[in-house]
Amino acid sequence: MADPLQTPFERAAAEVRATRFRSDLVVREIPAPNGLAPFALALAGDVRPDQAGGESPYGTGRFVLLHDPDEPEGWQGAWRIVSFAQAPLEPEIGSDPLLADVAWSWLVDALESRHAGYRAAAGTATKTLSRGFGSLAAEGDGSQIELRASWSPDGDLTGHVEAWAELVCMLAGLPPGSEGIDLFTARRTMRD
Repeated sequence: MADPLQTPFERAAAEVRATRFRSDLVVREIPAPNGLAPFALALAGDVRPDQAGGESPYGTGRFVLLHDPDEPEGWQGAWRIVSFAQAPLEPEIGSDPLLADVAWSWLVDALESRHAGYRAAAGTATKTLSRGFGSLAAEGDGSQIELRASWSPDGDLTGHVEAWAELVCMLAGLPPGSEGIDLFTARRTMRD
């Protein structure tokens, strides 16, 4: 039962912090950005980070829960989620003209599969292709997908956090039910 002495944001933050994640995704709380809302909580997630606790060669993401009791007009409510997910790809996949559409559809599907109602969704999907030259020529070709999205949640927040976590894993090549399965070697190559 919720503590009646907690503020709405404290209850929401406790709900987000209580979310359980698959073992492939290491999630930690990080400092929330300043100035976006009076109340904020931020998470960082890395898909199978290296043993030294460094960056993940597979994919990473951020989840930020914002609360503004004044209900900014664009939010259509007092709550807003801002998310980011990014992963390296094989160059052949990165050049697919439908990649950005697929990345957005994975987010929508993840939200819908968890019955995580939302409104005022917005976002961008960016794919990059790169090639090293000169002293970087040995790095060869590279590709990356990045999805930045925001939406206003309806109801329980757990489904929203789980949907974000699923998106991060999907972009990294780990669909639902693939926990513990090896990733293709090509995905392990990360450009500096």
